[in-house]
Amino acid sequence: MTQRIKLYKQPAGGWGALKSSLKHISEQGILQKGIATLLHSNQPDGFDCPGCAWPDRNHHSTFEFCENGVKAVAAEATKRTVDAAFFEKHSVAWLAEQDDYFLESQGRLTEPMVYDAASGHYQPIAWDDAFALVARELNALDHPDQALFYTSGRTSNEAAFLYQLFAREFGTNNLPDCSNMCHEPSGVGMSEAIGVGKGTVTLDDFTQAEAIFIFGQNPGTNHPRMLGELRAAAKRGCRIVVFNPLKERGLERFTDPQSPVEMLTGGATELASLYFQPRIGGDLAVVKGIIKVLLETDALDRNFIAAHTDGFDALREEVLAETWPALEESSGLTEAQIREAAAVYAASNATICTWGMGITQHRHSVATIQMIVNLLLLKGNIGKSGAGACPVRGHSNVQGDRTMGINEKPAAAFLDKLGAAFDFAPPREHGHDVVGAIEAMFAGEGKVFFAMGGNFATATPDTERTHQALRNCRLTVHVTTKLNRSHLVHGEQALILPCLGRTEIDRQAGGVQGVTVEDSMSMVHISTGMNAPASNQLLSEPAIVAHLAAATLPQSKTPWLWLVEDYDRIRDKIAEVVDGFADFNARVHVPGGFYLGNAAREQRWRTAGARARLISHPLPDRQRFETKLGDGPLFNLMTVRSHDQYNTTVYGLDDRYRGVFGHRRVCFINKQDLARIGMQAGQWVDMTSLWDDGERVAKRFLLVEYDIPEGCLASYFPETNSLVPLSNVADKARTPASKSIPVRLSHAL
Repeated sequence: MTQRIKLYKQPAGGWGALKSSLKHISEQGILQKGIATLLHSNQPDGFDCPGCAWPDRNHHSTFEFCENGVKAVAAEATKRTVDAAFFEKHSVAWLAEQDDYFLESQGRLTEPMVYDAASGHYQPIAWDDAFALVARELNALDHPDQALFYTSGRTSNEAAFLYQLFAREFGTNNLPDCSNMCHEPSGVGMSEAIGVGKGTVTLDDFTQAEAIFIFGQNPGTNHPRMLGELRAAAKRGCRIVVFNPLKERGLERFTDPQSPVEMLTGGATELASLYFQPRIGGDLAVVKGIIKVLLETDALDRNFIAAHTDGFDALREEVLAETWPALEESSGLTEAQIREAAAVYAASNATICTWGMGITQHRHSVATIQMIVNLLLLKGNIGKSGAGACPVRGHSNVQGDRTMGINEKPAAAFLDKLGAAFDFAPPREHGHDVVGAIEAMFAGEGKVFFAMGGNFATATPDTERTHQALRNCRLTVHVTTKLNRSHLVHGEQALILPCLGRTEIDRQAGGVQGVTVEDSMSMVHISTGMNAPASNQLLSEPAIVAHLAAATLPQSKTPWLWLVEDYDRIRDKIAEVVDGFADFNARVHVPGGFYLGNAAREQRWRTAGARARLISHPLPDRQRFETKLGDGPLFNLMTVRSHDQYNTTVYGLDDRYRGVFGHRRVCFINKQDLARIGMQAGQWVDMTSLWDDGERVAKRFLLVEYDIPEGCLASYFPETNSLVPLSNVADKARTPASKSIPVRLSHAL
């Protein structure tokens, strides 16, 4: 594949998105099947897109998918397969030398496989033997807490509920999940401030907002369907204010592929009314500066503050004490720029604040989120139409998994109801999150690692340490649809258990089944596959959990295999245990599903004082490592996705909007920084991260000149995950600080 750097001048979406979509369907050899499948994506009688968690606007529209959704569906519906012959031909050692794009592009896994240490290859294993192997290793542990049960965000509500039930009947709350690596700070920060860890808006609010403030988010790549909402808002006069270190095309202008006028005329809609580029991690100072302007000009909703909040006087005193030079230095913006943004916020009667992982993956992420919540509360922008907090989640059911109890720190009330519904005593001691799970495995205290989806070895920080941790295990197990790096970084024993995809027909004893998911805005709806399974040996995720539980817990009172004969039975049990799911089966079969509700949206504050809390925080310390750096200037590196990527899945080697083609080992850098360090775009460099426990090096990255603030760098993950120290985590939330890594550059050898 030709490698080149070429400026992309077109808007987001448009013909470029259509061309890319057709290319990915064609590459999988499913042009006719792929188009037919996509027409059932996000439809009332179809399947929920296995990509992002952005909600569906029109359940009666034929086209409810985006470019990234096309890539996800095409990859799942592919005609390519990875069978026993593939593993007989390729050893684990050889596969480990291939890149992530190669591994994922090989196709769908077709049968359960077990690692054979003598040959170094995976070999076929019968399902019953696989379940017996896992059961034997689990029951041989000295304590249930030596087992770790990881969950990815694509797991359905039904599978997640059974999975957490199994883990807790087994005796542990070790339920790390992908939320630990992305929006954990949103849940922690919002729960402390307003009593709810979920977003308070619905799609209807986007049609009524007078202003939308976007922090640390790139919807053009990560949530392309959001661009349609932003386009509609911009066209009706809503002011869209963006804060993002990188200039991102999907935040600048967008051509709607469903707009004949824009497509035929080459037109586009300008999205951002104002686009500011704070330095990486500068958002807390930005928001604090906006609040300072609101306080100085008394642009507040004092009635709301008096009726609904605590902490105003302390917040006011702390914010007004900040100096503008300090705010400018911390944010990377000028006082004039912050005042310009504040003027838009002050003039708006209804404002939405949205954010992504550009906010959550910092040490001070919880503090930043609470400052954003402060901003909303000071003008009464929670609990009214067109306004609210909108953390934009990643994978399609990452929020639903948490609702179903995938949480290493479960609430006592949830455990009480779970124990009553299934007649057992759930464990009460908190379990390991993702970082804790890695630490436990590294120390030899975690012996069995079971992953329900995902690509743990690649998604996690501190790659070398994480890989060693997994290799320390007695057994690693991965439930998955496709081959990935995690299957090659394994314990003494290893299993790959292939499951049905979201697009495939799930037939159990009670007939064809649908599963449910919850989107970013708390809408719950059903998903039913339409394609024949890639192999007759695939099992559904709920069935895998049920068979595993039946093999491991022979004395369990739970009728595991009976429950998965008809998923309505699982949903009836969910209704008994999980708040908001009364009459689950009746409500979810209504086209479009149902809204779970949100107490904060109703201005009911589930906090200790039954009032929303205004919580202040100091500016973050940016000087920690400057005196320790021995060779060259210090940069702040953020890891990002390419456009041909979703989470750890690499669909291709292009990043169209940023003008990168055929590359992944690139480092985006400011023009002035290139001159300052005496380097040029096109040179190859090594990156070295600096931390208390030593240095980490990632080799050979191509310097690419880009519109990014001075002192800041950006590069793709997972290639730079090795630079993220395991102990560099968010305060209170322990999310890896992958958006703020102190690094230096050196010439590559």
